[in-house]
Amino acid sequence: MAKAFSLFRLSLALVVSYFTVSALGYGEEFEALPPSPLHPPKPVTPPPKPVTPPPKPITPPPPKPVTPPPKPVTPPPKPVTPPPKPVTPPKPVTPPPKPVTPPPKPVIPPPKPVTPPPKPVTPPPKPVTPPHKPYTPPHKPYTPPPKPATPPPKPVTPPPAKPPVHPPVIPKRSFVAVQGVVYCKSCKYAGAKTLLGATPVANATVRLVCKNRYKTVDYANTDKNGYFYLIARDIVTSYGIRGCRASLLSSPLPHCQRPSLLHDGLNGAILRFEKSFVSGKKPFSLYTVGPFAFEPKCPRTN
Repeated sequence: MAKAFSLFRLSLALVVSYFTVSALGYGEEFEALPPSPLHPPKPVTPPPKPVTPPPKPITPPPPKPVTPPPKPVTPPPKPVTPPPKPVTPPKPVTPPPKPVTPPPKPVIPPPKPVTPPPKPVTPPPKPVTPPHKPYTPPHKPYTPPPKPATPPPKPVTPPPAKPPVHPPVIPKRSFVAVQGVVYCKSCKYAGAKTLLGATPVANATVRLVCKNRYKTVDYANTDKNGYFYLIARDIVTSYGIRGCRASLLSSPLPHCQRPSLLHDGLNGAILRFEKSFVSGKKPFSLYTVGPFAFEPKCPRTN
């Protein structure tokens, strides 16, 4: 700026000197006009023309022979008034407002060498993320460990209801009837506990002996199929049936008269309850024995 101001003072001094030289030349010319001898003999009253100089002599003659050419004397108008940009550049004078987080533009270095580019090019990461403050997770509130899950209390199940205990039902007193079948064993299976090949015996006699308060004996005969059905006398009832036994007594067949041990036909068989029924308006209990069998008398084979 000082250089521009000195150039301006130099140009102003040149202009003032130019006008001074022109004025001096004009005065010399004006003083030399009266003594010219060429005018007519009317020197007393000068003509009006010399009194008021014409406009041409007012303007100085071309300064080519007197002064140097105007180009080197007067500088161009551009350097007289310097542009505002080079005088006060805004960017180099004022630093960036945010040195911590520089904008993306300062990353690229500017073409002017006035502002040093190293700081904007690589901003230091330390001011952004200081290393002395390590990341600490947020403090969680203390939560006590969960208590072990306690199983829900078992529902109280009442003990199973027991059926009401009824006193033993005493069966009604009934009369006794006994049934069974009598066979004659085959000679092939004589002495064996089997009825294979056996034949029914008709008119065989079976007896029923009951030993209770009183001893009673009752008899019955078989039919053609060897079936017998015996009804005990009235004093024998179901209450005293435990003392009753049924056995074989005799057979009408001469070759089959010895009672066998099959189903206790010889010593007496225990009565097995079969069913209850009513006959002649009397309650009866039907029992079953046997089947009984007689041992055959077989001829000897040589």
